[in-house]
Amino acid sequence: MKLLAFDTSTDVLSIAATDGAAVWLHSGPGGAQASATLVPAILALLAQAGLRLADLDAIAFGSGPGSFTGLRTACAVAQGLAFGVDKPVLPIDTLMAVAEEARAQHGLMQEVFQVQALLDARMDEIYTGHYTWADGRWQQRDDFHLVRPEAVQPEDGWTLAGNALAVYADRIPATGLHVLPTAAAMLRLAPALLAAGLAVPADQALPRYIRDKVAQTTAERMAAKAALG
Repeated sequence: MKLLAFDTSTDVLSIAATDGAAVWLHSGPGGAQASATLVPAILALLAQAGLRLADLDAIAFGSGPGSFTGLRTACAVAQGLAFGVDKPVLPIDTLMAVAEEARAQHGLMQEVFQVQALLDARMDEIYTGHYTWADGRWQQRDDFHLVRPEAVQPEDGWTLAGNALAVYADRIPATGLHVLPTAAAMLRLAPALLAAGLAVPADQALPRYIRDKVAQTTAERMAAKAALG
């Protein structure tokens, strides 16, 4: 299967492509720079792999949660590339990609691997979700949600993983694995997600947000912080 995947949900830009045998990778600065560098970097990586957009079976992107601007950038680029060559788009949960990257780095020898994924949501909050690897596939225990760093309570048998552990090291009462939602992890997740029928036409691809209103005033942020205690 020939696939392209990319993620701009964090401060690191991650791109991966495969021809079904080999994998090509690229990473660089994300954040605000991703909107200008993502497309040239994708085209350069595909050229390195000897792949054309028309050769791909699908285009995958990190759909969230994550940086509002980053998610919009990745979705718009996935849509634009897919429209041009009439290919399906596969939105991939960034927290599941964190869980998969943690498994690839630390849990490959375990038949059952349980991960609580934690991504920095800024504004003193963390995106979190629980994922279990068993019987050769991932299962999601709950939909992702927002919590305060102090609310992270490690459960027996579960591994904490994500970039929030470094950002809030003094406020999360536990240790874990510092991993990001890489495009390589998304390539590994993609075949099962495609087989499950989760690819969509380009015009139906959407990022997933938690906050209904991303741009808040200072007063609104202070009020929300006070309400959370």
